[in-house]
Amino acid sequence: MDRKDKSRKSSSAASMAALAAAAAAGDVARADGICQAERCGADLSEAKRYHRRHKVCEAHSKAAVVVVAGLRQRFCQQCSRFHELLEFDDQKRSCRRRLAGHNERRRKSSAEANGGDGCRHADQDGRSHPGNPPLNHFQIR
Repeated sequence: MDRKDKSRKSSSAASMAALAAAAAAGDVARADGICQAERCGADLSEAKRYHRRHKVCEAHSKAAVVVVAGLRQRFCQQCSRFHELLEFDDQKRSCRRRLAGHNERRRKSSAEANGGDGCRHADQDGRSHPGNPPLNHFQIR
């Protein structure tokens, strides 16, 4: 066994021992996780897997403002992490960076569905309709 394997085993054993000690001491919430919002302390041991994974209770995952690490933040639904409020538009729950990517993907798929050329065709009254072919050949004389 080389040094890397020994250090991996000792670090994982140490973390398991710490979890076991926390559970034995009656601190089950610390062993399974608590919400990272300040002054919350919600026990996540019975929470949904998503909330346990991201260490945030359901109430704070949907709150407009949460104090985490002394900063006013909001939980981003796209990133699954807290960001400072200035990274969000109004009351949106996804940060600007992720929304920009989402909107870009939507624009691409919309353009592909409309023929990919992004061309807008006009009807006989001159009104523009995306994706509609020109109506010249349907005109009645």
